[in-house]
Amino acid sequence: MEVVWEVIQNIISYIAGHLPYINLIFAIIIVFIQRKDPKSVWAWLLILYFIPVLGFVFYLLVGTDIYKERMFRNKEIEDQLSDAVRKQKMIIGSSELADYYPEMAKYSDLVLYNLQTAGAILSDDNEVQTITDGKEKFRMLFEDLEKAQNSIHVEYYIIKDDEVFARMKEILCRKVKEGVEVRLLFDAMGCRTMGKKKWQELEESGIEIAEFFPAFFGRLQLRINYRNHRKIVVVDGKVGYVGGFNVAREYVGLDEKFGYWRDTHLRIEGSAVALLQSRFILDWNYAYRKHVIPFERYIVESERMPGSGKPVQIISSGPDTHEQSIRDTYLRLIHKATKSIYIQTPYFIPDEAIFTALQIAVESGIEVNIMIPCKPDHPFVYWATYSYIGELVLAGANCYTYNNGFLHAKGIVVDEEVLCYGTANMDIRSFALNFEVNAIVYDREKAQEMADCFREDLKVCKKISRNGYLSRSAFIRMKERVCRLFSPVL
Repeated sequence: MEVVWEVIQNIISYIAGHLPYINLIFAIIIVFIQRKDPKSVWAWLLILYFIPVLGFVFYLLVGTDIYKERMFRNKEIEDQLSDAVRKQKMIIGSSELADYYPEMAKYSDLVLYNLQTAGAILSDDNEVQTITDGKEKFRMLFEDLEKAQNSIHVEYYIIKDDEVFARMKEILCRKVKEGVEVRLLFDAMGCRTMGKKKWQELEESGIEIAEFFPAFFGRLQLRINYRNHRKIVVVDGKVGYVGGFNVAREYVGLDEKFGYWRDTHLRIEGSAVALLQSRFILDWNYAYRKHVIPFERYIVESERMPGSGKPVQIISSGPDTHEQSIRDTYLRLIHKATKSIYIQTPYFIPDEAIFTALQIAVESGIEVNIMIPCKPDHPFVYWATYSYIGELVLAGANCYTYNNGFLHAKGIVVDEEVLCYGTANMDIRSFALNFEVNAIVYDREKAQEMADCFREDLKVCKKISRNGYLSRSAFIRMKERVCRLFSPVL
């Protein structure tokens, strides 16, 4: 034992004596080997300087970049989508899109961008329902699950073993007995409170289970970044759900800590469901190594007439791609605004391009409205959020805190003509580090409906005034500055 202790002391002594050289090596790795935004590099160098050695361990856990296109590439899906992509490119390039959808002419370049970079085919036969209440969301979802005849595909970031999941589990287990194929994909970090026995019980009942980025040792999760933050459910390839609600009691307002949970989910019927289905299949085929799901088996052709519904694009992004499709969509929509912008997000840590675009919009006379929670679920992130919000308040934006519980809705409405809602927050983590999925709905009626939801929420909001922000305490100012300094790595 004495020998072991002596070895440990020697190691500690060696590290302490060579800290400058060790830090220099780590700094070279961060600056010259990993490709990062300069602000992020400086933030990491500060962490490395103030917390030597341990700072680099933290960097390994949350800071390293990955580009894993090949891991998520599915040749079969790419081949089947490529023909439709080429056809739509021709339609947009020949200005036919404006003929079909005069209201969409303004956004034809955005449609083309997402088509070209993300294979996001535009479909125009969709029925889209907006859901803002957790109890209503799960009521509708459970009704659709009960009607399933062929397949149920479920993908969530957070699932907790409580009464909400108990109800879902009961339906899924019963549908398996009826001959329905049921697959459930979960993120290991988001579902870390669920024991392995719970998943084994589901597998024993006939449900196929896949885990995204599993923990290395038991429940010890060393990969904090690159989480699958998507929430997708597809029933029989005909009905799709996407949005902010996870599966736990707080999402139906049963957690006293948060109170009422205000979120937004979209229920979609039509051809856009095929893209939600393909997104699920791509994620599943990466996480479930036993066998690959055949794409064509689960893509159901819509029976709805072309042009009979809302134009929709499903866009996804993550660290497996070089393009930040959702972030770029937000940025393009902000630049296109001529009248109004409505943003709801629990975390507001924009990159420089998004933040500058919003400042320009405010200073150009565009009505910019941003709503955030009044309480933090992650305090460090909250005070960084408040710092950015404060600057926009001083610039003239209308910024509000939601005071009726917790706000978790994620999306943007521009000029009450188009909306983009889904799983992505307005922050750097959602833009570049997590796997996300959003739906863009190019429809004035749905955009006005979503803007009306925002205005209805204002009844339980408090506006952040210029004087109120300037009069905040020195302690709050300090928290803002510290948290914002490290916001590039949050």
